[in-house]
Amino acid sequence: MSELDDKINQHFAGLVVRKDLVKTVKGNAIVPSYVLEYLLGQYCATNDEATIQSGIETVKEILRKHYVHRNETGLVRSTIKEKGRHKVIDRISVALNDKDDVYEAEFANLGIKKVLIDASTVKAHSKLLVGGVWCIADIEYAFTEDKDASPWILASLKPIQMSHFDFDGYVAARKQFSTEEWIDLLIQSIGFNPDLFGQRNKLSQLVRLIPFCERNYNLIELGPKGTGKSHIYSEFSPHGMLISGGEVTVPKLFVHNGTGKLGLVGYWDVVAFDEFAGKQKRVDKALVDIMKNYMANKSFSRGVETLGAEASMVFVGNTDHTVPYMLKHSDLFDPLPEKFHDSAFLDRIHCYIPGWEVDVIRGEMFSSGYGFVVDYLAEILRSLRNHDYSDRYKAHFSLSEEISTRDRDGINKTFSGLMKILHPDGEATKSEVEDVLRCAIEGRKRVKDQLLRIDTTYPAVRFAYQTADGQEHLVKTLEEEEFPSYYHRTVANGTVSQPEPKLIMASEAPAPTQATLEPAVGLPEARLTSGATAPELKEQHVVWQENQRGATFDMLLGPYLKGASRITITDPYIRIFHQLRNLMELMETISKQKNQEDEVIVHLITVEDEFNCDRQTEGLQKMAEACSGVGIAFSWEYDTTGTRHDRDITTDHGWKIVLSRGLDIFQRFEMNDAFSFANRLQQYRHCKEFNVTFVKIPAS
Repeated sequence: MSELDDKINQHFAGLVVRKDLVKTVKGNAIVPSYVLEYLLGQYCATNDEATIQSGIETVKEILRKHYVHRNETGLVRSTIKEKGRHKVIDRISVALNDKDDVYEAEFANLGIKKVLIDASTVKAHSKLLVGGVWCIADIEYAFTEDKDASPWILASLKPIQMSHFDFDGYVAARKQFSTEEWIDLLIQSIGFNPDLFGQRNKLSQLVRLIPFCERNYNLIELGPKGTGKSHIYSEFSPHGMLISGGEVTVPKLFVHNGTGKLGLVGYWDVVAFDEFAGKQKRVDKALVDIMKNYMANKSFSRGVETLGAEASMVFVGNTDHTVPYMLKHSDLFDPLPEKFHDSAFLDRIHCYIPGWEVDVIRGEMFSSGYGFVVDYLAEILRSLRNHDYSDRYKAHFSLSEEISTRDRDGINKTFSGLMKILHPDGEATKSEVEDVLRCAIEGRKRVKDQLLRIDTTYPAVRFAYQTADGQEHLVKTLEEEEFPSYYHRTVANGTVSQPEPKLIMASEAPAPTQATLEPAVGLPEARLTSGATAPELKEQHVVWQENQRGATFDMLLGPYLKGASRITITDPYIRIFHQLRNLMELMETISKQKNQEDEVIVHLITVEDEFNCDRQTEGLQKMAEACSGVGIAFSWEYDTTGTRHDRDITTDHGWKIVLSRGLDIFQRFEMNDAFSFANRLQQYRHCKEFNVTFVKIPAS
């Protein structure tokens, strides 16, 4: 186990489980993860391997004996009849039979209906009335000649969810973890390996949890297929309901006028709409109108009565086009059905998660470390709905006065939710509070910026915050940095207006952060016209945000390496395969910058890999052999002092390039996929956060 896993088991003994066990026990049982982890939490919440293996067998045996597979319903019914009583795991829903004045249960997989259930059980577990709940139930069989009576008798029922928890103990244990460790614990609890995610991607995953801990929170995430957008809402919590966006109706969601039966928003903490996107989907205009009112006022009116509810709304859907295409031709809400592509509806959304920044889920991304039993975390998040941390930034920061009340509400709710998740005691350092605040502002800004494109009657807003000393910090979305020529277009009456395209130099473009960004060549979308001269090289500091795309060695480093005959690269982390590959790609850049008849001497200073030195040396030797055929004399040496930590490139024609991360600027991608553009072209890779400083030095 890792040090973090040891620490998790030390402070949350009995409340965590090894996340890879879910796949081990699931088999062909189509049950949510929280059901399986409920069982694993009973038998495998330990770090003792023998106990875990014994517990796995116990859970498998429970599933084998008691989980009802649809194709084995006849066998299970027979077992109940012959034994007289049998325990089953199934999804149970309840309806009121108003003719006989009784409640009747229906078992989804077992296929039996009209099973009598007492009113006290229904009252204690009201969600049985809406959508159904996974339960462990004892069923009895007693034949009767009364044709109207069911032979099935519900002897006992226990919803699969925790009955109690110690919130104070949870908060006290949280204090034993640093913020970075706590984030990694939460990512492992969701089921992912935190080592494969950058800080920005981790926060995006955690923003998905805000609807569970923040009342009446409206969240949208649009992005490519396969990024796990709906997973949390279907598998993570017994308090959330995932429904198809095309199946929802006003009576099902809010209230049935005929029966007065309350809909989903009255019973569930989170109602998530899967596959919400789709321009051709038919949508009831009345549904859109009542949703607008509910999302804005936490209430809805059907007939003469106005009702309130606390359910958060989540909308997830797939995009059909790339981000630059949407920005050029429409907006980032482009995939939504026409009736939902409405500025008044969209203005109610508090945060927009950029789903295109989230990697498609791959097998190696799943965690084998320890995380909370998801039902335990679900109960913690639910209890946090009673807290409000929306003002915790005000001791250090204030929002720009230009930010409207609705924008401010969106920012405050996102900030409050993320604070609850990361700092459940409400206490955090100034820098930690600032990170959460910037994330909250960006999420709402992404919504508002698109509204400005859709409806020109909205006034422009300066999304910024000030420190106590009056210093202003402007917040921008990542796509605003990547595609500045498309981002600030306006869309009205089906037409798009924007300034004529022009060559965009980074000296003209806004900086990704507060640092000044002035690359010597155009940004990725810039194109030099024929005969144009390359811009003058200058000393500068370049900053790239996490998840930003478009960085290439050709664009960042190429102009500064052009004309050099001797280049020295200092990077202690040229050891494992992907680092060697980065170096090889730099050699490709150097080869593009040199004349065919010239030779460039390149020397690498790095540190020997103490575990795989032979493989490291073999890779460097192969690289030297390949370089010799294109006019590059490549050599290397291992620094034996162990004190060298510099990461820079120096040339003999007067430039020193200081690299904060060395050449390791790209996030992980599938290097064995020959059909991946990220594998073949650097500009399609997501970057880590990094900076590069170009310094003029005396030529050697």
